[in-house]
Amino acid sequence: MHFLSADSKFMTAWTNLTDAIWINILMLITSIPVVTIGASLAAGETAIRKMHNSEGHLTKAYFRAFRENFAKATGYWLILLVTGVALLYSWVVLQVTPLLIPKIAFTLLWAVCFEWVFALQARFENSFGRTLANSFIFGISYVWATLSMLFIDLVVVALVVAAWFLLPQSLFLVAVFGYGSILTLHVPIQEYIFRKHIHVPAAPAAEPVREKSLADIMAEKRAQA
Repeated sequence: MHFLSADSKFMTAWTNLTDAIWINILMLITSIPVVTIGASLAAGETAIRKMHNSEGHLTKAYFRAFRENFAKATGYWLILLVTGVALLYSWVVLQVTPLLIPKIAFTLLWAVCFEWVFALQARFENSFGRTLANSFIFGISYVWATLSMLFIDLVVVALVVAAWFLLPQSLFLVAVFGYGSILTLHVPIQEYIFRKHIHVPAAPAAEPVREKSLADIMAEKRAQA
């Protein structure tokens, strides 16, 4: 049957789904120590991008990216973890009206950084501070992309909460799909933006063809004689 052929849309979608689940499992395993979550997110970004582009072996690509991004991605994650806990504390405990606007502002900045910093780390080679700054620059400059990714995340969080209260048996299935599946929706949005900032070297211009003079033509005829 045509829809079962290797190059059919159905089989391509099925392959991408199973690859996304496998990448999510790798992310879950490598995130168990908690401190490694940042490296797992950066590695997941790389693996999902290679999946979309059908590049190489996903497991090897994942662990290579995990090693290469470990130091910086762990630093970003620790910053986000500490500030995230502080923000959560402010929302739960510090119920002070004058702090409402600052809390909203810092929460939005935290979300912007989270959506972009690991993708930038996985995609570009930059200093620690430059990547961190770029996460805010990209997040604010391309607000439609940031809002799209935040909307995807919020929908998934709502589904998880609904599953928790209405159908707890489905939580295992939610865990299997996990954040790796969310990245399959994030990466195309990010790549659309990143392509504008990836400079492909222009092909060298061809040397202009010089028109032969009469003297050149006569010289060629004498050489052939």
